[in-house]
Amino acid sequence: MKDFFKVVDLAKVLEYVSLFQAVETEIIHLGDTQGRILAENIIADSDLPPFSRSTMDGYAVQASSTFGSSDENPAYISIAGQIAMGESPSFSIKQGEAARISTGGMLPNGADSVIMIEHTETLNEQTIEIYKSIAPGHNVIEKGEDFLKGSLILPKGRKIRPQETGLLAAFGKEKVRVYKKPVISIISTGDEVVPVSQIPASGQIRDINSYTLSGQVKEAGGIPLTFGIVKDNYKNLSDICRKALFQSDMVLISGGSSVGARDFTIEVLTDLPDSEIIVHGISISPGKPTILARSGKKAVWGIPGHVVSAMVVFTAVVKPFIEKISGNTSWYKMPAVSAKLSRNVASAQGRTDYIRVRLAEKEGILWAEPVLGKSGLINTMVKADGLIKIGINTEGLEKGTMVEVIFQ
Repeated sequence: MKDFFKVVDLAKVLEYVSLFQAVETEIIHLGDTQGRILAENIIADSDLPPFSRSTMDGYAVQASSTFGSSDENPAYISIAGQIAMGESPSFSIKQGEAARISTGGMLPNGADSVIMIEHTETLNEQTIEIYKSIAPGHNVIEKGEDFLKGSLILPKGRKIRPQETGLLAAFGKEKVRVYKKPVISIISTGDEVVPVSQIPASGQIRDINSYTLSGQVKEAGGIPLTFGIVKDNYKNLSDICRKALFQSDMVLISGGSSVGARDFTIEVLTDLPDSEIIVHGISISPGKPTILARSGKKAVWGIPGHVVSAMVVFTAVVKPFIEKISGNTSWYKMPAVSAKLSRNVASAQGRTDYIRVRLAEKEGILWAEPVLGKSGLINTMVKADGLIKIGINTEGLEKGTMVEVIFQ
């Protein structure tokens, strides 16, 4: 098995996302679209807004009627009518006329702007004074100013947030085609791993990774499917892997990814139907002995058993693949925030290092404080707010360097 272990650069590994296709699609109700990935281009079937509307309470006018107006020299304007909300005005506005209008009201023909009510004074039922000069389009959203009929309003592959849901509602999209949430199988391996309900004996540990990885899968937009603990046995692992492949869109095997006499992961993955070992070893720390394989059209991962390594590998490598098969076209954009590094951090050239950091604000400056510790210590992840990435050709970072903190 040692011949298999050939470390691949992280950037090269991420290029392999192109090997895997998005999951199938489904149609869901608009109210259920939060966080889902759009599976079709949405084209405007009308102008938005469908009419020119006021953004203020005031008077709809022709801007030219206000030119030269001031506190000392007000313009006298005749009131032509009042526009009720939801009403299409039945009259037009001429030079020297105005119509009372509320925020959101439809401008009558002839009007090109709205003067705020604060800049007017009512003289009687037929006349107002205007104390400010305004330009055409003032306090008005023009017809089609948001989106023109026939334009692309949302592209396929966009993750739907509340604002996208609102836009879909504005165009009457009660049902929307989205990608299904990918089902991600999670298998924990190791003779030393026991269920969380069991008190570990000497040399044993509870199954942490099934739960941390499940949480990360959910945050990545997937549905976790756990298969419990599989002992270090070829047949057991092979049977579970085949079952997991049948029931899901991707498989994560936690543990058994390193080179060792009792590690059956490579052997099992090699024997899966239509299989190929794509990567065995990635130049990252922690997480070097990570495996990426393919069985048919599905990715199968062998990731480290140590909890920190497993979580870092998921964030840096596995998550982009999940988002890719989710249909997300912006999978490569990791949520991050800029901060200053609080101390020097060493790094070895030839690998990409991920350092756990906590964020702290001091005197208006956001600092990234390294949380150092071994990959088996989950307390370092609990203390951390995110990760910073030190590039493969960088020999560490100095205190005060601006860094991007990737959120876990």
